[in-house]
Amino acid sequence: MADILTFASLFTLLVGLAAGVVGGVVGTGSSIMLLPVLVWSFGPKQAVPIMAVAAVMANLARVLAWWREVDWRAFLAYGLPGIPAAMLGASTLLRLPPALIDVGLGLFFLAMIPGRRWLEAKRIRLSLWQLGLAGAAIGFLTGLVLSTGPLSIPAFMAYGLTKGALLSTEAATSLFIYITKVATFRSLGAMPLAILAKGLIVGASLMVGTFAGKALVMRMDRATFQLLLDGMMLFSGLFLIAAAFR
Repeated sequence: MADILTFASLFTLLVGLAAGVVGGVVGTGSSIMLLPVLVWSFGPKQAVPIMAVAAVMANLARVLAWWREVDWRAFLAYGLPGIPAAMLGASTLLRLPPALIDVGLGLFFLAMIPGRRWLEAKRIRLSLWQLGLAGAAIGFLTGLVLSTGPLSIPAFMAYGLTKGALLSTEAATSLFIYITKVATFRSLGAMPLAILAKGLIVGASLMVGTFAGKALVMRMDRATFQLLLDGMMLFSGLFLIAAAFR
């Protein structure tokens, strides 16, 4: 049993390192890659708060890597409504049964594949107040299903952000939304010190990978990015649905 736990822990950290690299390159995907592994290792009830702590650290790393390019107007417009919405989503999540969480997460990831492409195909442009509405909706979903980077990234792109400004601003808003989510879990008794410690350890591997991924940002073409993101969502969605019936 101890050997199995050690293997699971090492495997989780290795996936966390790889997920950090991917997140540092495309601005999202780290939670999509890592969440199924956390569900497998710790179960869905522990996986979500562990990932929330790790996501705080991953987004902090992205903000530090691209600090000078944060668009603070977009950050405030998106983050101010997104933070209370994330609190509502997180409190809703804790009332759901584990199997329903697995299926819901899986279906959500699968739905985001055509959903993200539809948003991009329509070439929708968002004003500052429309970005705020998107922040409220996506913030609630972030509290409920953990990872909505494949939706928030197109939202900031529709506002007009690209490259470093896109990565840093999305990470800054996600950072505060995830801090709110962790605080909500903590206040509701779903964040004991053992889970917090696991999240910090997993988050450290994400941070290392995030800084490594910065060097690759300018080398990845758009088509590769699209295929990578869709592939991660497809794998994670199917994995989580299967986990609900294990």
